[in-house]
Amino acid sequence: MQSNPSSRSRLAGLTLAALGIVYGDIGTSPLYALRECFHGQHAMSVNPGNVLGILSLFIWSLILIVAVKYIIFVMQADNKGEGGILALLSLAYPDKGNPSAQTRGTRVMLGLGLFGAALLYGDGMITPAVSVLGAVEGLSVLTPKLDAYVVPITVGVLSGLFMAQRAGTGAVGKVFGPIMVAWFGVISLLGIRGILLHPAVFAAINPIHGARFLGTHHFEGFKILGSVFLVVTGGEALYADMGHFGRRPIRIAWFGMVLPALVLNYLGQGGLLIANPDMNENPFFNLAPTWALFPLVVLATAAAVIASQALISGAFSLTMQGIQLGYIPRLSIEHTSESERGQIYMPHVNWALMAACLGLVVGFKTSSNLAAAYGIAVTLTMAVTTLLFYRAARRLWGWKPWQAALVCVPALIIEMAFFGANALKVAHGGWFPLVIGIVLFTLMATWKRGRFLLWQRMRSASLPADVFIESVERRQPARVDGTAVYMAGSSDGTPLALLHNLKHNKVLHRRVVFLTLQVSEDPRVPDAERVVVEKLPHGFWRIRARFGFFEDPSVPRLLELAAEQGLEFKESETTFFLSRETIIPSRRAGMALWRERLFAIMARNATSATAFFRLPANRVVELGMQVEI
Repeated sequence: MQSNPSSRSRLAGLTLAALGIVYGDIGTSPLYALRECFHGQHAMSVNPGNVLGILSLFIWSLILIVAVKYIIFVMQADNKGEGGILALLSLAYPDKGNPSAQTRGTRVMLGLGLFGAALLYGDGMITPAVSVLGAVEGLSVLTPKLDAYVVPITVGVLSGLFMAQRAGTGAVGKVFGPIMVAWFGVISLLGIRGILLHPAVFAAINPIHGARFLGTHHFEGFKILGSVFLVVTGGEALYADMGHFGRRPIRIAWFGMVLPALVLNYLGQGGLLIANPDMNENPFFNLAPTWALFPLVVLATAAAVIASQALISGAFSLTMQGIQLGYIPRLSIEHTSESERGQIYMPHVNWALMAACLGLVVGFKTSSNLAAAYGIAVTLTMAVTTLLFYRAARRLWGWKPWQAALVCVPALIIEMAFFGANALKVAHGGWFPLVIGIVLFTLMATWKRGRFLLWQRMRSASLPADVFIESVERRQPARVDGTAVYMAGSSDGTPLALLHNLKHNKVLHRRVVFLTLQVSEDPRVPDAERVVVEKLPHGFWRIRARFGFFEDPSVPRLLELAAEQGLEFKESETTFFLSRETIIPSRRAGMALWRERLFAIMARNATSATAFFRLPANRVVELGMQVEI
């Protein structure tokens, strides 16, 4: 049976787009990966045995970690089509429930998942810096006189990239795919050119060379694994971006173009080094003839910018997920496309990443120095993904422990070996992503715990809705025309803003709506399942609404859906009441005092609920209250 031409065309388009977005990071690794093995801080001597051994480790790392672990297995674990470590966390532990009721093992795994997500921000800071620096350094191969311009040019390219984020990636994204096709085509041709210098380099495909290298060099061989790992950085992006393209286009792009191109280029660099050992300072650019160096630098810089764009967009998406799941305070989210809801811009995240990237470029100055800081965060994230996949595979597909272990244990052994080798880089810059990860993990865990404590305190001060409505029937307070919408954290309680309003103003609107928003463990919720409207006595209504953790919580959209169920709104006659809590740290049980103070600072600086939920600002009334936690 032949496939539909339109479906084939769509698949081809998605595959091309996946090449442009998903594979930028891993596709630019040839700029610096092999060079670091023979010219970095733990450089090995250039001889045929070492070259074949390291190339064998490169090839089998790509096969075992990227192809087998991610492409074949981990991508099977999708949360309604979406991937990424937070989506996997929701699959592995769908019913997180009350934090105080969680087992110790569950808390540890949830903490590891959160730490893995925090570490991805460190990756997002280093990848643009090391990729663009590695590309621009090709100018030094053209002529050493351009050395002094490498850092300024890199700063200029990165500044332009971050400043362009507000415009959105839609228009630029259309050219990403063709550029990356050109990139993978060119590095394949360069690889073939190098292979012709020493065709015997194909022997590196045999894993025995990698095993022999490690067995011969012992601790020196172990240390070089920190540089070998550079070939698989970007593997997490395959899984995280699955929701944008689907697993099939990503797999076709990997096996059809990316893996063959990477293997050919690494083999070509190896052939060049065996034939000309003195070219170890920059084997990638030395593969090109002199006349092609400048165009290659331009193409490499474009590919590095694309790799950086993927990481920046990924940081935006990860932050949005974190906000929806309650790990990150509300931040400003701007939608840059009317048709693609996944295209967002987050100014706070963008400028923080920009400052970090430019600081790294100016501070480390070369991609070799930055490569020393690269890897440790990614290895930890990959290891956490493996642990979460073990749990998800057993829960989703009923795998027996030995079946899940058969996939996860070999991957974990390899990743922990990579982690151990990268841990040796801590003093040389590896501390940076770890510090970033620890700081962000502390902030995220504090926000999650603080919100839970705040919810507990406010719930204890609230009244059940039925009790409140009965009291309204007895006391018959004055009613005024119009509709009042109160945001309610509990689906069965009375909003504190309503109690305060009634206490101080002594009136109620004729129609009062309790609006409760819940974030689903699913990435997206169909409109048909989003809103449930319930009519209560005496002019009271309750709306229970659900959003996926990939979605933008727009209250006006909810009210449109509520109107379809008989609860129509006129904006000119509707007032939205919100409570604005002032957090008072105390020595009550819950969190350490310093964390309570940190939570209070984060709460004060969070984006207002009016902006976040897209409420009409001229129809909002905020009622302040103090809450001691």
